[in-house]
Amino acid sequence: MIGLAILVGFCAGALAGMLGIGGGALFVPALVLFLDLAHVEAEATSLLAIVPVAVVGAWQQQRYGNLRLREGLVVGALAVPGAIVGVVLVNVLPERAVEVGFGLLLLFVSLQLVRSALRPAATPPRAADRASR
Repeated sequence: MIGLAILVGFCAGALAGMLGIGGGALFVPALVLFLDLAHVEAEATSLLAIVPVAVVGAWQQQRYGNLRLREGLVVGALAVPGAIVGVVLVNVLPERAVEVGFGLLLLFVSLQLVRSALRPAATPPRAADRASR
């Protein structure tokens, strides 16, 4: 079981670093499918597991100049009370309702990402054009 947890952690971390997807989108399904955790247990476990992934990923992205610190701190600070409410709700709602809601959320996000990826991209300015400004 630990060997499988190591593999899940490494793969989910690599995907999170490459794609910027949160732990819930990867860790929860992996913990349910591969480690046989109940959905609420997987959610709680993923909340802990994502902390080091988020810290290291943000630190590495900052080195490339991709981190928007102010926005990240605002979103993170405001997510704390939301997390408290979410934990209360997930512990009073039927687990099946949480599973279906989670699946629907993943489908919605997936469809939005596909839709966004299929839109014609605006041509970014060339590096030489940006340098002459």
